[in-house]
Amino acid sequence: MAALLALGVSVLPAAAHDRNGGWGNGHGDHHRRGPDQFTNTVFVNGATITHPGPNGLEAISQPDDITYLDGHIFVGFQNGVGPQGQPSTTGNTSSTIVEFNRHGGEVNQWDVVGKCDGLTADPDTHRVIATVNEDANSSLYLIDPRGGGSAVHYSYNEPLPSNGGTDAIEIYHGMILISASAPGTIGAPAPQPNYPAVYRVVLDSATDVATVKALFYDEDSATVANRDSAQFGQAVSLALTDPDSNEDVPFYARRFAGDFMLTSQGDKQQIFVRDAGTPRQRLSVLNLSDSVDDTAWPSDRNGAIFTTDNSNDTVNEIRGPFEPGEVFVADTPCDANDAPSTCPAPGFPPNFLGLLDPYTGAITAVNVQGPSFAPQGMLFLP
Repeated sequence: MAALLALGVSVLPAAAHDRNGGWGNGHGDHHRRGPDQFTNTVFVNGATITHPGPNGLEAISQPDDITYLDGHIFVGFQNGVGPQGQPSTTGNTSSTIVEFNRHGGEVNQWDVVGKCDGLTADPDTHRVIATVNEDANSSLYLIDPRGGGSAVHYSYNEPLPSNGGTDAIEIYHGMILISASAPGTIGAPAPQPNYPAVYRVVLDSATDVATVKALFYDEDSATVANRDSAQFGQAVSLALTDPDSNEDVPFYARRFAGDFMLTSQGDKQQIFVRDAGTPRQRLSVLNLSDSVDDTAWPSDRNGAIFTTDNSNDTVNEIRGPFEPGEVFVADTPCDANDAPSTCPAPGFPPNFLGLLDPYTGAITAVNVQGPSFAPQGMLFLP
């Protein structure tokens, strides 16, 4: 999943340029706030919204990815569909993408066949792109909210070479970049040197075909970015098994500003790509203290993080105060590769909002007042 907006921000003072491609002059300066200054309110409850099911109207459920376009928030609700497009317990096979105004009012909705895992907005074309089926049988949809028409279905030009599915989407310097999720679902188990980690995708509106090309691979070389590691600055071979969320790191981030970022959720890693899609492309890897899903970089003190809660069928609004450039994550302990089969469990709590140190990869839990929630997809709005 991928979701970030950088509007109405002030330019931060320049600091020394980090050797791994980010801006910063030391470790993150966190914890200056009191413990009870973050608050959560429910922005949307899926139980109050219906879509056409096989047996009549049914409530939408399981919100996952979230994005923003032209003043409105878009959320993909998975409605119990399986990761390869399997029907829900009610026989439903469609996810629902819902457009909301800033007050949580429904504006429009679109049903797409499959489990919607990735959702993003292209501000240049004013369209929303959604991927379906994270494990296999994947395809994507293109939606023009201004036209009010149906979602246009695109098939990939070839069987996905990662032998898996697709997940998060990012528009990065005009490129459509899509995570190659669940590699090896229908082939040799990941990692494999010939399995793409991210696809660069081109849409042909004349044929409704999406052509895929690898941006980089699951076993490519990357430079270790953890400053407290004995391997800091050394090249290592990646071994990605779970490419998931991705982001365009904003210019005001404390580190890795301007990079494309892929989160490999189960592997507890974030991969940062400098000069993505060019001959100068190079990778850095930040090892994390825990598994994470989505990431958000606040751009101002008084904005809000909107986060989906797949388990409670809600979209939540988290208020600060924030500090521009710091890094918030949806911490997902039960999605780590070493998590027990029955989870939550001791040492593996439910999802929580975390604050990430981009220099060490350490994540600290954020105390949030209000209704409990388990964050997944994240979107910061100033």
